[in-house]
Amino acid sequence: MTAETSRFFDTRAAYILFANATTEKAVVGERVGREVDHLHPRPPGLRVFDAGMGDASVLTQVLRKMHTVFPHIPWTVVGKEISIEDVRQALVKLPDRFYEHPEMVFVVTNMTFREATRLCPDDVSRLRWRDIALRGSTAHEFATQIQDLLESLADDWEVTTSPRTGNPVYVNPAVVVMYRADHEFILRSLIPSPEGPRPAYDLVIAAQPYRAAAPLESKVRNVIAPLAESLRTGGRLIGIHSTGRDPGMEIIRQVWPDEDPFRHGGKDIVDELRRQVDDPELEVVPQSDDEAAFRFEMHYLPSEDAEHIGTSSLLATWNAATYVAQIDERRLSEAMHSFAWEDAVRRVMEREPRIWFEDEAYVIRRRDQAVENSANAATE
Repeated sequence: MTAETSRFFDTRAAYILFANATTEKAVVGERVGREVDHLHPRPPGLRVFDAGMGDASVLTQVLRKMHTVFPHIPWTVVGKEISIEDVRQALVKLPDRFYEHPEMVFVVTNMTFREATRLCPDDVSRLRWRDIALRGSTAHEFATQIQDLLESLADDWEVTTSPRTGNPVYVNPAVVVMYRADHEFILRSLIPSPEGPRPAYDLVIAAQPYRAAAPLESKVRNVIAPLAESLRTGGRLIGIHSTGRDPGMEIIRQVWPDEDPFRHGGKDIVDELRRQVDDPELEVVPQSDDEAAFRFEMHYLPSEDAEHIGTSSLLATWNAATYVAQIDERRLSEAMHSFAWEDAVRRVMEREPRIWFEDEAYVIRRRDQAVENSANAATE
């Protein structure tokens, strides 16, 4: 792969260190959870799409919030994820969710954004579809059945490398549908099928769904446009991405002074969406300052302050900074071998003992005239 087509891949080790060493998952989960308060589900139930499920650390937080707000409303939750490692980690988090909220259908797919929202690939003949009704009524029973499934999913989630982009792409489109067998009758209208209608969503989560340095036009065409078009009336899409306005980016520029991965803000994304999609029902939701921009931080041991910066803190901070900035493997390896990274991290940490990172959120909704009329009538 050439330098021009080099891509950032979040290796398992880098991801685990990032997730465990920062507050990012909790902070993003809390911010997405705020959108649940604005949802107005309609029969037959509420539908959620996670455009980058990962290991479901954020999604499971949102599901807990959803149960608090809508404890008796059925759901269909669709997660898009191409990594089999992440799929396995996500599925093992589900038994408690099925126990607390039995009226849930959970779907995971490896398809592209546009295909995944429809749960229908361009080439239907290659589709691998599994429908799994979990038996029993306890989290232990659900966990046992899910664990037995994990090994066999590897063939369905086989990937190859795109010769055009260098990114991983699926070999065969795959869908796994899970629900509790003892609630199948109630959930029947929410259980998708290969021949079923195209779903529309009440909530779409798009947290870091695209490569930061990707062209604006492709970010919107390949990711945000199909997600926005999948919103049902009253549905909300929350997009979240890094801004680079933080000490983490200062570390990166100590090593790569000209690095500029965060070229497009929420306004750029929304303006490009309007250019590409002619849909007057889609509108931007105004955000307060704390809704539009928020921080997550590094976790440090109490002893690892500016007076005694331990090696573990240096490495964890470096990993977080390069993970957020999506530095490709080749350049990362070169920096690590030169030890330039250690001086860069130490300089910034001596000035800013608790390194933080800034994310930006934007919200797009499909107008619901009935809800707006009701709200207007209530204020008159």
